[in-house]
Amino acid sequence: MIATMPGAVLVVDDDPLFRGLVRRMLLAEGLHVVGEAGSVAAALEAAHALRPNAALVDVGLPDGDGVSLARELTSLPWRMRVVLISSDPQAASERDVRDAGAGAFVPKDDLLNVPLERLLISG
Repeated sequence: MIATMPGAVLVVDDDPLFRGLVRRMLLAEGLHVVGEAGSVAAALEAAHALRPNAALVDVGLPDGDGVSLARELTSLPWRMRVVLISSDPQAASERDVRDAGAGAFVPKDDLLNVPLERLLISG
C-alpha cells in the first residue's frame, strides 16, 4: 500500500495544456502534483494507484461529470479533499459541491486568485 504524501494532488481535466498550467500553479504554491488524468476512468485509476491527498477536478469530462467523480473520490478510505473547477462559472452549484463532498467550486478564470493550498490541503 502506498502512503499519501502531504500536498500530493491529482489534476483531472481533459485539456493537457490546462493540466500543465495547473501543475505549474500548484508547484508554485508548494504542492506536489502526483498525477494527471483526462477522464473519469483515468482519474479513478490514478487515485487508487497514487493515493493523493487532494484532487482538482474539472466538472466537464469526456466520459462523465466531475461532480459524480468528486463524490467517488471523497468517499475513498483516505478521505481526499476535492476542489471542482470549470470554465463555466455556473457549472456547479453550492448544493452540487456539498452533495459531492467537495471543498469548493472555483471557476478556472479565478484559479490564480484563490488560495489553492488552503482549499486542497489545509481545509
